[in-house]
Amino acid sequence: MWRAAVVVMVVEVAVAVTRPHIVLIVADDLGWNDVGFHGMSHIPTPNLDALAASGRPLQRYYVAPVCTPSRAALMTGKYPIHTGMQHSVIYGMEPRGLPLSEKILPQYLKELGYKTHLVGKWHLGHFKREYLPLNRGFDSHLGFWTGKIDMYDHTNMEHDTWGHDFRRGFSNAYDLFGRYVTDVYTDEAIKVIEAHNASCPLFLMVAHSAVHSGNPNQPIRAPDDTVDSFRNISDPRRQRFAGVLAKLDESVGRVTAALQRRGLLRRALVVFTTDNGGVPQGFNDNAGSNYPLRGTKNTLWEGGVRGAAFVWSPLIESRSRLAMQKMHIVDWLPTMLSFAGGNVSALADIDGVDQWAALAQDGPAARHSLLHNIDDDYGNAAITVDDWKLLNGTTYNGTWDGWYGPAGRERPYNVSLVYDSEAARAAAALGLMPAQEHYLEMRDAATLTCKSDLPPIKCQPSSAPCLFNIKEDPCELRNLADEQPAAAGRLLAALRRARASALAPNNAADDPRGDPRLWGRVYTNFGDYGSSGGSIK
Repeated sequence: MWRAAVVVMVVEVAVAVTRPHIVLIVADDLGWNDVGFHGMSHIPTPNLDALAASGRPLQRYYVAPVCTPSRAALMTGKYPIHTGMQHSVIYGMEPRGLPLSEKILPQYLKELGYKTHLVGKWHLGHFKREYLPLNRGFDSHLGFWTGKIDMYDHTNMEHDTWGHDFRRGFSNAYDLFGRYVTDVYTDEAIKVIEAHNASCPLFLMVAHSAVHSGNPNQPIRAPDDTVDSFRNISDPRRQRFAGVLAKLDESVGRVTAALQRRGLLRRALVVFTTDNGGVPQGFNDNAGSNYPLRGTKNTLWEGGVRGAAFVWSPLIESRSRLAMQKMHIVDWLPTMLSFAGGNVSALADIDGVDQWAALAQDGPAARHSLLHNIDDDYGNAAITVDDWKLLNGTTYNGTWDGWYGPAGRERPYNVSLVYDSEAARAAAALGLMPAQEHYLEMRDAATLTCKSDLPPIKCQPSSAPCLFNIKEDPCELRNLADEQPAAAGRLLAALRRARASALAPNNAADDPRGDPRLWGRVYTNFGDYGSSGGSIK
C-alpha cells in the first residue's frame, strides 16, 4: 500500500513537471486599430507587435461586446446567454455574480496541478466572498473587483457614489495608493514569476485596467513623461490614451522578459486578448480606435466584437503567420486545457471548441459559426455562420452604428522599435523572431481596408435584420439581406435556435447595502454583512 502511494505521488509529480506554463494577458477596451500589428503606426506597441510577429495574430477572432459577458465567456467556455450574463455589466452595488454552479478555467487548471494567480480586474461578482477569485480557483489575487478604477487612487465612481476598490486577497491594499496601476500589475506579475517553483506548471492571468477610462474628473491617466513623449499627437485625449497604451505595451515586454529570465518561456503559452471592442472619442470618455471597423464597445458591429488578439508559444509549429481560422473567446478554456494536456473530451455543456491543433499546426478551422450575443433587454442579436453575419437590432438607438477613427496610419511604421523591444529580445533568445521583411508582410496582410468597387447598401438593424458577407466586407458597408434572402433566412433560423437555449439575464437592482458610503468608502462583499454597514476585515 505504501509503495503504491509513492508510485502515485511520483507519477503526479512527473505529470506536473511536463505540463507547460500559461500566461493570459487581458486588455480592457482595446480597439482593433489600437495595435501596430493591425496597421496603426502613430502609437508604437513594439512588445505586442513582437509577440504577434513571432506568434500567431488572430485575424478572425471574436469577443463579447462588453466586459462582464466577455470575462464570463472566457472563464466558463460558454456563451453569455448560457450563464445568464448576456446583458450589460456587474455594477459595484449589484448583488449578483457569475453563477457558482459554473466551473471556471483556474479550477480546471488546478486539477492538473497548476499554481493559479490573478493580477488585476475580476468583474465577475463580489457581493459575497464565495464569488471572489480566491474561492473560484485562484491561489492569489491582487487587483480590483468592480468594472473600472482610477489609475492612481484606485477608486471607482459609479451610480452617484464612489469608493476604494483595490485588494490583496480579501484585504484592502491601501499601501498601493498613488502608484500607477499598470506598474502595480506588472511588478506583481513579475513577483509571481520570480517566486514560482518551476517544477510546477504556472497559470498567470494579468487582467489590465488599460485602456479602460477611469473616473469622470480625469478619465484617461498616464505618467506625465509618458504622455509628453507623444507630443506628435495633436488631440490631447488621444495623446493621453497613447500614454495609457504605451504603459500596457511596456508591461507586456517586462512580463515576457521575466518569463525568459526564469527559464519559463521556452515551455509557455502566452495569450493576449482584449475583452471587447474599442471605445472611440466621445464614448465613455475615452479615445480608442476600431478603424476601419464599424461600431464600438457594447454594439454587435465588428468594432464591438472583433478582437485584437494573438497566441504565442515556442510549441506552435506554424509560427509567424496569421491565424485565419474563426475563433471566439469561449474557445480559450478548451484550447488551454488541450495545451495543458487535460481531457477536453470530458468537458460537458460548453460552447467553446478546442482550437489548439488549428493554432499550432495551422490546421482546419475548428468552428464555422459563432454567436455574438442575444440581448433581449437591448433588443439586439447577431450571429456569424461561415462567411455570413446577420445583425438584428441595435444599442443606443443607433447612435454608435457608424465608423470611427482615427486611422493612425499617417506616420511611417518604425519596425526597428519592434525588434529592439524586450519581448523581441526574449523571443529572439529562443530563435523565434522572423525576418523583418516577413513580419512587415504579415502586418500588411492583417491591415484591413474598406475599399469597394460597389456602392454601399444601407442597413437599419432596428427596422429589419442586416446581412453582410463578413469575409469580403469586414467593414459592414453592404447590407445584402434583400439580395440574399436564403442566407438571411438560414441565419435567422440559427438565431431562433440559439434563443431557445438562452437563460434569462441574471441582472439585479442595486442593493443599498452595497453603497461604499456605508463601508468607509470601500466597495466590499456587502452580502456577507448586516444591513447597516460597518468596518471591513
